Amino acid sequence: MQTVRQLLDSKPNRQLIFVSPDATVFQALQVMAEQNVGAVLVMHACDVHGIFSERDYARRVVLQGRTSAGTHVREIMTSRVVYVTPEQTVDECMALMTEKRIRHLPVMEGCEVLGVVSIGDLVHATLEAQQLTIDQLVHYIQGEPASPPRM
Repeated sequence: MQTVRQLLDSKPNRQLIFVSPDATVFQALQVMAEQNVGAVLVMHACDVHGIFSERDYARRVVLQGRTSAGTHVREIMTSRVVYVTPEQTVDECMALMTEKRIRHLPVMEGCEVLGVVSIGDLVHATLEAQQLTIDQLVHYIQGEPASPPRM
């Protein structure tokens, strides 16, 4: 089973994307659009203060009649951040996301943020693992040598 560390190592872009708690929601949305992500960590220095997602924007800005330029991220971010460690598996992350109804998980090793995994990252990894199993079973049934794993 693939671990979060292996998943992070396979991501083409491991750049940590974050905004300050003092950033406006508009500024955070600009960063998210530029980086093509659905959430950003909210950090000051090296400390994680929260996470800000498209869902936070929809529920706490749009539906409450606030403005993105006049609202600071710290006012509406999700401050109870659910995170995982690099040793956890993709399946454990999927279960946690399903249970907590979230789409992004920061990866923490001690006090250091190693990255963020999204539901899309996990689905992609799961599909790759399933395809590998299918390929191996087909080769086994056909009596051909199996291809080496693609991880």
